[in-house]
Amino acid sequence: MTSISPHTPVPDEEQTLRRAIAHRPDDAHAHAALASFLCGTGRVDAALAHIDHEVRRHPAKLWPLSIKAGILSSERRAAEAIAVHRLLVAMAPDVPLIWANFASDLAAVGEVDEAAAAFRSAVRRAPDHGAAWLGLASLPGVSFDDADLAAMERGAALSPDPHQKIQLLLALGRGYGAHGLIDMSFAKFSEAKALRETLVPYDADRIAALVDAHALSGASLFAAAPPVQAQASGPIFIVGMPRSGSTLVEQIVGSHPDIEAMGELFALQDVAGSIGALADPDAFVRRIGTLTPADAAELGARYLEGAGRYRRTDRPFFTDKMPANWRFVALIHRILPGARIVDVRREALACCFSAYTTHFNRHTEFPNSLADLGAYYRHYVRMMDMARNAAPDRIFPLDHARLLSDAEREIRALLRFLHLSFAPSCLKPEDNRRAIYTPSAQQVRSAIAPLADRSRAYAPWLGPLKNALGQGTD
Repeated sequence: MTSISPHTPVPDEEQTLRRAIAHRPDDAHAHAALASFLCGTGRVDAALAHIDHEVRRHPAKLWPLSIKAGILSSERRAAEAIAVHRLLVAMAPDVPLIWANFASDLAAVGEVDEAAAAFRSAVRRAPDHGAAWLGLASLPGVSFDDADLAAMERGAALSPDPHQKIQLLLALGRGYGAHGLIDMSFAKFSEAKALRETLVPYDADRIAALVDAHALSGASLFAAAPPVQAQASGPIFIVGMPRSGSTLVEQIVGSHPDIEAMGELFALQDVAGSIGALADPDAFVRRIGTLTPADAAELGARYLEGAGRYRRTDRPFFTDKMPANWRFVALIHRILPGARIVDVRREALACCFSAYTTHFNRHTEFPNSLADLGAYYRHYVRMMDMARNAAPDRIFPLDHARLLSDAEREIRALLRFLHLSFAPSCLKPEDNRRAIYTPSAQQVRSAIAPLADRSRAYAPWLGPLKNALGQGTD
């Protein structure tokens, strides 16, 4: 963690926040804003110390504990957050949001039964709480009966929050699908995605422009740094489509004694954004091509500092499993030339349909239509193929189907690529009890086994996706 010494000037924003607290010492919003600022600057311990002071000062109030639980959850310290959640539900058992947040952290650490009970506590008190219904739908062994489906329908009709409604519709889609009502199921998925497009519109042209700009720059962009030996420590990037199996791959390599599984990090996106990736694709690609060695080293150090705030062990390697980092593969090669990249690929139709039925938060730009999903998949494949053709020694193409059918062979090959010795623990990823915050969290807590392809049941509705993937229609 970084900290501010007594001789370091306090940033103006922090001074403003502290003055607001001095003026309104019992204003929960002011304390939350300061805690958010401190966390945003990497000073999580300072944020927790500040809030712990407020917890002691206001032992009967909810807001200090709520802020503390939020900090711990956002910092992926689920076990610590759960202890705070237990205090909160005891103090305020009728608040649905408290139960839902409690359940989410329980689910992250694999406490499925208790998570289901907590989600149920939330929806009993608030039938329109979409996040809780979708959380329930994501737990293994949970099924929705007719009463549940009716309650969700009422909640979706009455929900004043469109983001909660999206989650309700996705949960209904899963519920109707489990009952074999495929037409009703697909209608709910489609309604959810159409609503999301009005709230988080997807810019298909920008993704296309980004990939085109890389292609125009040629292979030298991906192989710009000189060939180097694999790093002796640092990040292992796991990229691909959402729902490609990337969480399983991270669970496998995170079971190696030399690798810490870190989940989805935003550090690389932050670095890319700082040099224009999110504003002007052409300028971004030109900037990559003109980075001096000093520039590249500085950006690499900035990435490592941003990722480092989440480290909890001294293992030499860590994973960065942000699927959309495929967009920045050339940047990785330039600023972290020893880093290795694992490209996880799952069969296109099954992968895209699974992504279509998945919830993405309001801060994630991702295709909302089947046609855009198919085009996005093809852009991803084009980018990664260009990168691997230019620098085959730095990217491992991991086939999801091959991993499931012959796990040991694929895992041994992956570890050789990473220049790591074989570890039998990697064959038993279900024994890894780390906290997981992705939609695949519960799936990867089971032994490696083939998955059912849900897209087959929905084939009559998937024409736009098939066409976009270049597969035609049946």
